[in-house]
Amino acid sequence: MCGLAGVARRQPRGVATRMLRRMAEAIRHRGPDGSGVYADERVGLAHVRLSIIDLEGGAQPMANEEGSLRVVYNGEVFNFPTLREELESHGHRFRTRSDTEVLLHGYEEWGSGLPQRLNGQFAFAIYDRRTRSIFLARDRFGILPLFYALRDGDLYFASEIKALLASGEIAAALDPEGLDQVFTFWAALPPRTPFRGISTLEPGCCARWQGGRLAITRYYHVDFPEPAAEPSDALCRLDDLMRSAVGMRLLADVPVGGYLSGGLDSSAVCALASATSTEQLRTFSVAFDDPRFDESDHQRAAAGNAHSRHAVERISRSDIARVFPDVIRHAETPLLRTAPAPLYLLSRLTRRDGIKVVLTGEGADEVFLGYDLFKDTVVRLFCLRHPESRIRPRLFERLYPHEGAGARRGDFWAGYFLSSGSPGDPLFSHLPRFRPTCWIKDFYSPEFRHLLRDFDPLAELRAQLPANFAQWSPLGRAAYLELVTLLSPYLLASQGDRMAMAHGVETRVPFLDHRLFEFAAALPERSKLRGLREKDILRRWAPIALPRTVADRPKQAYRAPDVPPFVGPRPPEYAVELLQPASLRRTGIFDPQAVAGLLRRCQSGTATGTRESQALVGILSTQLWHHEFCERRSTAAPLPRASLRLTPKWEIA
Repeated sequence: MCGLAGVARRQPRGVATRMLRRMAEAIRHRGPDGSGVYADERVGLAHVRLSIIDLEGGAQPMANEEGSLRVVYNGEVFNFPTLREELESHGHRFRTRSDTEVLLHGYEEWGSGLPQRLNGQFAFAIYDRRTRSIFLARDRFGILPLFYALRDGDLYFASEIKALLASGEIAAALDPEGLDQVFTFWAALPPRTPFRGISTLEPGCCARWQGGRLAITRYYHVDFPEPAAEPSDALCRLDDLMRSAVGMRLLADVPVGGYLSGGLDSSAVCALASATSTEQLRTFSVAFDDPRFDESDHQRAAAGNAHSRHAVERISRSDIARVFPDVIRHAETPLLRTAPAPLYLLSRLTRRDGIKVVLTGEGADEVFLGYDLFKDTVVRLFCLRHPESRIRPRLFERLYPHEGAGARRGDFWAGYFLSSGSPGDPLFSHLPRFRPTCWIKDFYSPEFRHLLRDFDPLAELRAQLPANFAQWSPLGRAAYLELVTLLSPYLLASQGDRMAMAHGVETRVPFLDHRLFEFAAALPERSKLRGLREKDILRRWAPIALPRTVADRPKQAYRAPDVPPFVGPRPPEYAVELLQPASLRRTGIFDPQAVAGLLRRCQSGTATGTRESQALVGILSTQLWHHEFCERRSTAAPLPRASLRLTPKWEIA
């Protein structure tokens, strides 16, 4: 993967190469192996390269033979050998071995239909001099980022917001509604970001800028049909798709490694990769000093099964505290959990060990209904069919045995889960998650709360659901919401691409091969969630590649310490400073008195619940984010409101 940036002028007044170089330098971590720029009277393009395929011949920006098209590209097209053969049969001639050139000839042949033909993870921009237009596209599930802003008809685009700000023509300013979405869903939902006037192209979308206007089109639609029975050849088809998805993602001119969490998903991916690779697989894991989060034993077993050469990054509370400001700088958004920090450190280890491409197990829980949230949905519906029952809510004890006995039984489950919305609410499956997250809004200052008085992120999400959403089953609806509210904007971004590419490491996600996703989405739900057994068909398939002990291991959610890194006898200096009343008043988002009460509870050890830990991390990370971007980077005039697609009501500058 790489990093891209560019500017397109509505009027032919030129693009300065020094500006393009600034934009490229801001994202140099994404492409430490090379860089290039192109500029003419209307368009400027910048690129930083992480060389993985065709190490010598894939430099960008890349042009076609006559120079009428130029592309900057971030990602991998895994079916590019097949596409290249097809294009050659139509008379196209290639000068390199790179997948980048396939984009140029593919655009010549198929125009805006190109993204639908790609199997991969990608974000790219093609400058078409013939039509004076820019064509943007992003992969189906949003594995790779692509941000843009419009100012007086000029288009700015980049892999990271830092590059837009480095242009000197786009200023950092808070979008209150974007931040409010973070405190509802864990992330701002595309196209919104926490930055005023800066949007992200939605997954599965392409766009064309021409004459100062940007037209966005969706080229990929997810669907959740519900067949009556599992096909008789389902396991064989799953085996073929798993091997194909992993095999395609081993395509590289450099060694490919793997991330091992110790769970079913990453273990299966690494086992298949090891069986296919011509070299010993390198695998990498995070381990924790705190045994509540540590999975070291399972990771070693999975590495042994894959016969891999394994390396471990051991994480302490102080490690998280030390790198958390860097994590926020790379994530470019406030966070509610510290979970990205260990992955930031893991990618540093991976790159130091000479590996810059890794496979991960991300996406399997969304594709095969692996999260407890899906079980919650089934159990809540079961209980609500007989709301007077005192026995049915006891099923929650099987889901959450770690919550303990007594207070967490019977009435507690009925009071919490069964009061979290009605089955008729389109967001029914996710309301138990949204409720504790939204608690952080209790810490808003009165002024900030007033600015958001007319904004309801849940109502907005309901209004934007697909036309056929109501036709899907409750679990189909839950799977869709998980894709759009958590997977793309948070897991693949803040916890995925941004932490890996901070150290120039590309992550590849076989479970998000669209063929595998469509196969799983079309299975009966009981093939994925059978009773309370998650990922059933994947577990039935897994013994082909894994020992039974790994295949049948219950899922353990990936977590990291949230409160402990920032409290105690020696809290980090930045946390002390940014949580001071004066700092909070200067930012203007949170009420200093309310935050002081939260901080006292955290310091005394009485704040032990998810709500309070998310609140502390959210407040601190917002202060870090605001200090890093809005206070230190406000060098350009803010974007005029008339040019904004999403018009916020307030700016902090």
